[in-house]
Amino acid sequence: MLSQQSRPYIDASVPVLREHGLTITKTFYRNMFADRPDLTNLFNMGNQASGAQQQSLASAVFAYAANYDRADVLAPVLDRIVHKHAAVGIKPSHYTIVGRHLLGAIKQVLGDAATPELMAAWDEAYWLLAAELIAAEGRLYERSKAEPDHRLPLRVTERCAQGSEIVSLTLAPVDGTPLPDFQPGQYVSVVVELRPGVFQQRQYSLSDAPNGASWRISVKREAAGEGTPAGVVSNWLHDNAKVGDVLMVSRPYGDFAPVLDGKSPIVLLSAGVGITPMISVLNTMARRNPGRPVLFAHAARDRARLAHLDDVADAGKRMASFNAHYFLESLPADSEAPVAGATTHAGRMTLPSVLGKQAPADADYYLCGPLPFMQIQRAALLEAGVPAGRVHREVFGPDLLDDIL
Repeated sequence: MLSQQSRPYIDASVPVLREHGLTITKTFYRNMFADRPDLTNLFNMGNQASGAQQQSLASAVFAYAANYDRADVLAPVLDRIVHKHAAVGIKPSHYTIVGRHLLGAIKQVLGDAATPELMAAWDEAYWLLAAELIAAEGRLYERSKAEPDHRLPLRVTERCAQGSEIVSLTLAPVDGTPLPDFQPGQYVSVVVELRPGVFQQRQYSLSDAPNGASWRISVKREAAGEGTPAGVVSNWLHDNAKVGDVLMVSRPYGDFAPVLDGKSPIVLLSAGVGITPMISVLNTMARRNPGRPVLFAHAARDRARLAHLDDVADAGKRMASFNAHYFLESLPADSEAPVAGATTHAGRMTLPSVLGKQAPADADYYLCGPLPFMQIQRAALLEAGVPAGRVHREVFGPDLLDDIL
């Protein structure tokens, strides 16, 4: 718990961080990478180039300063961060490096305003948070039976195009040993060597039911956008990962793990590559609990971009109560039903088109896709009377803090 002596200084930091937070985090990353260039192999340099990582850290520092005494607010977000850190391979020693450079950046940017009392308060606050994260990550590593930097060598045994933008890669252990189990909705980190000595890793949701023998990931080719670079790792996997190649992959992590037991309806709403964890959920449900009512709805720009159509159709055939909806922004004029076995809608996803006039209050709702999509669907569900506790989202990277900002 933060000391009474430090509380006034952290409270007073909130407006300062709102004004200078981004400058502080840009300074932090610049100084840290200059001192420790080896850490560029650990951090997402694509998010660095776009500025998303700097904004994410600024938001995290601001959120902590504004909510340090509200465990109910911080706990769910910290749990997501713990899983992400474990997937990346964060070690306790990294916190010393980050702390030194983060506090140094605060002092550098604030100048004379960074009084000894203010810096002492932030030193205390940082290490309280770091200790909590280190302990939680240690427990997670222990449950996973893995060291932070442990990676499994997995061979690509199958490569399959899933629409025009996504490729799925099936991965199996090179020595034939059983793979660790996972919860549908979880993800793994995949490490690639872009050039000799230069590594990057990204997280990809597992896109099939657990079977002990293989994992499958589905990777969207991320093109360059306005202000954002092309996805270095996703493009590398699309262009270079062939059947027979070996990739280094983390154990599964992530707190987006839908509860698949029970009899109440489950509603899966996704857009774009957000379909991947939903496929894992669908395939697992079809095996474990095929009697539970499932409503699946997915949005895409056009039919060419639809992925895992066979998975959805096959899972639906094995379920007693299954309804599928596809929303296509560009719907062919000469085809009223471009997806067999599903209801197809023109335009973006709208809740009444999926659920009818009234959303089932006893259903569990899971969302995955671009942040604006999830914000719109969540707001629509809450407006329809769905309890907030029944609405769950899978979020990555800079969007992790959206729930409390």
